[in-house]
Amino acid sequence: MMQNHVFLLIRDRFHHLKVYHCFFMLVFAGVGCKSETGHNNSGDLMSTMDQVVTRLYSEFEKASLDTIGHDFVLNYLTKNEKEALATQYWKMKVNVPVTVSLMRDKDQKKIPFWLKDAGFEVTDMEVKNTHSTYEVWQKDFEPGIIELGINGFDKHRPVYFLSIGPQDGSLPLEITPVYPKKQHFETMQEGAFTYHDWSELTLTEVPELLKGQRLLTTIRGRAREAHIVGAFRTTDFPSSEKPDHLLLTWSDDPARSMDVQWRTTNTVPDGSVKYWIQGTTDTLRAAADKNLMEDRMLQNDRYINRFTAQLRALQPGTKYEYMVGSENGGWSATQHFSTAPSTASPYSFIWFGDVHNSEIWGELIQKSEKKHPDTGFYFIAGDLVNTGLHRDDWDKLFQYAGSTIARKPLLAVPGNHDSQDGLGAWMYEEMLSLPSNSPSKEMEGRTYAFNYQNSLFLMIDATFPLKDQTEWIDRQLAESDATWKMAVFHFPPYNAVAPYHNIIAEWVPLFDKHKVDMVMGGHFHYYMRSKPLRGGEVMPSSNDGTLYLISIGTTGKNKGLEKEHYAEAQFAAEHLYQHVTVDGKSLSYKAYDFDGNVVDQFRLEK
Repeated sequence: MMQNHVFLLIRDRFHHLKVYHCFFMLVFAGVGCKSETGHNNSGDLMSTMDQVVTRLYSEFEKASLDTIGHDFVLNYLTKNEKEALATQYWKMKVNVPVTVSLMRDKDQKKIPFWLKDAGFEVTDMEVKNTHSTYEVWQKDFEPGIIELGINGFDKHRPVYFLSIGPQDGSLPLEITPVYPKKQHFETMQEGAFTYHDWSELTLTEVPELLKGQRLLTTIRGRAREAHIVGAFRTTDFPSSEKPDHLLLTWSDDPARSMDVQWRTTNTVPDGSVKYWIQGTTDTLRAAADKNLMEDRMLQNDRYINRFTAQLRALQPGTKYEYMVGSENGGWSATQHFSTAPSTASPYSFIWFGDVHNSEIWGELIQKSEKKHPDTGFYFIAGDLVNTGLHRDDWDKLFQYAGSTIARKPLLAVPGNHDSQDGLGAWMYEEMLSLPSNSPSKEMEGRTYAFNYQNSLFLMIDATFPLKDQTEWIDRQLAESDATWKMAVFHFPPYNAVAPYHNIIAEWVPLFDKHKVDMVMGGHFHYYMRSKPLRGGEVMPSSNDGTLYLISIGTTGKNKGLEKEHYAEAQFAAEHLYQHVTVDGKSLSYKAYDFDGNVVDQFRLEK
């Protein structure tokens, strides 16, 4: 799905939660945001940052931008820009006189520039969680609109949060959110959470004077909204008019469709795919949708056009050749792909754990293609890049993969690095054209299912609330008559570091009920293959339980872990890939290291 909105997920305090609005837009990324009324939502803050950054680009070279500091920014801003940044970050309306308490992390080096001028005074009170100690700043307000400013020009992630109490405790307090229009409230007390992108982090110490007040929660990602000090980046692989970073994916039937994506500079107005069955001269053409992407802080390649063409009505089990481009920007070299057979036949796929846009992973996927040229497709079990909000990381991912992903489809699910800081995975969504048969509109392309031959693949975004996906998972599995059922998501429920008891409680019973064969994930940067498990208990045969697998396509960690009792294979590793061959009721699985050595293998029979 191609959407320019960033969603704060608010619902369940023990996981990512859902409230849909544009409040937590990536201001630094320059993505347009519309309010429920269709007008720009708090445009002053976004447009202010846009004009400041644009002016800086026009007046300073890279070397100067890299040296920008807090004092420079304050001197550089106009009076109107300062006013917007001091008032448009957080807005609400109260019906009675109130005292606003602002909790500021004591480790933040620079106090928000507007705080003292706005009349806030620091108190001797402190609020604590296990990560930070906050000093409490307070100010009294009369009934009406309260306007507050940015957290700072750095990227100090424990941003401030608020509690509000009436000055007269006998008067009922009503707080009407203005920006964000939908605000989540908690009660100010020990055990309350403050950040929706870290809901497990709860308050451990709250002064008696503040207990029981209305707590206004936020996300740490808000630190990015006015981030300008040390924020400018460059990409090692800027775009050009000629198409590059060709990528194949599926959003429909693998036997009869293929999605083709690429990028150019934003000066190229259109694009299309020319394609033909190999060995023929009958050329077809499919127009591509164009999407303008902006990474505001990317100095040398701020704007690109990303093109997506969806090829349909293809012939199953057929090899096609194609090229992408336009008369304006030129054409790519000819590449090729094969559609999936429609009749039962052996096939294989390769999967990776975390890859983190690693150059070594690029070598790894290219080695895997040479060793296994008949592979049907690839997938990555999350953490494709280090920072999903930085387009230069995606540039590296596609550059290092080279033309491998122009010949075989690449599928994925998001990891915590792809959907980061509570700001969503909008760049992931715009980079990958994936199926929309999802539990909800918001999950399109992030949680989805596809069938390949006799196998069902459930691709699940475990950064979304678990419960919101349970019914969908149950239905997909119940309605499938596939011989092989596999689930892919980033966070492995069984692991030797920090088992995900919520996933074990919510989804493992479904995997048991519907006899899922394999569950594949990453996150912990080591290798593990479980024995067949059912209800957490080791079963005598793979026909009686599910195999849970963890792998790693980039640098390893978590060395020296004690082997879990349920692990058939467990060891420290890095730069691995897994090659899986499915032939009717037989499945052959081999894990390879960077040098091509088999480090684990097994076979399943139905």
